[in-house]
Amino acid sequence: MRQRFPLARLLASAATVAIFATGLGGCQTVSDITGSLSPKADPAPAPNPEADARRSLDVYGERYRANPKDADAAIAYGQALRATGQRAQAAAMLEQASLANPGNKVVLAAYGRALADNGNFQQAFDILSRAHTPANPDWRILSVQGTALDQLGRHDEARRYYASALNIVPNEPSVLSNLGLSYMLSKNLPKAEEALRQAYAGNGADARVRQNLGLVIGLQGRFAEAESIVKADLPPEEAAANVAYLKQMLNRKDNPRTGGKPVPVASLDQPD
Repeated sequence: MRQRFPLARLLASAATVAIFATGLGGCQTVSDITGSLSPKADPAPAPNPEADARRSLDVYGERYRANPKDADAAIAYGQALRATGQRAQAAAMLEQASLANPGNKVVLAAYGRALADNGNFQQAFDILSRAHTPANPDWRILSVQGTALDQLGRHDEARRYYASALNIVPNEPSVLSNLGLSYMLSKNLPKAEEALRQAYAGNGADARVRQNLGLVIGLQGRFAEAESIVKADLPPEEAAANVAYLKQMLNRKDNPRTGGKPVPVASLDQPD
């Protein structure tokens, strides 16, 4: 079963970069792994990302402050800051980490990602361009660069970056999802639906891709179909909340069908 995410948590303003490429530049999720060899051990507690993020904030913040040149600590600390909503602080800290670790492309990638999270799209694009090379491109970075260009209104250019990423990882759901959102931002809803359907059909696509697909279908006036997508396999209460939020989004005056401002997009920027 695909992972569930409430739609209300996934939709953000169009100023939010739509990023699904987790593990940018080799970063991994920081979490505790516990277990027991005893057959009578109690079941493992349910994952608590917020608690994990707060714990990581304390652990890696202390480690980074003890040694600001510790690149691994800086990257993990930046992830924890982003996960707890401290995006400006993450960008500022990773800027200092990049200065302390000149030439470290993994740190540059994390810094560029943080800048994009914070809405500094042009600077993010420029920094990310230094985080890999044409001779050794990173598809995750290419995808994030595409999202930054989309937020700058440079949609055709953004799609060239997605195409380059897809040349490296054909049918990668995260890149296809970003491509779909690119088409949505430029109000080409049929192309957006095509890309998002391809993303949702691929291995590794999670519920966030489904929510994007539901929104694009709803924006084309096919609300019953959109509703069936956003509430599929969810408990009744959560399904009702998703449908209510979808209705709210579709009733906005600034959706693509009315020619207003760009419709809010489903954010794929969950911290790594």
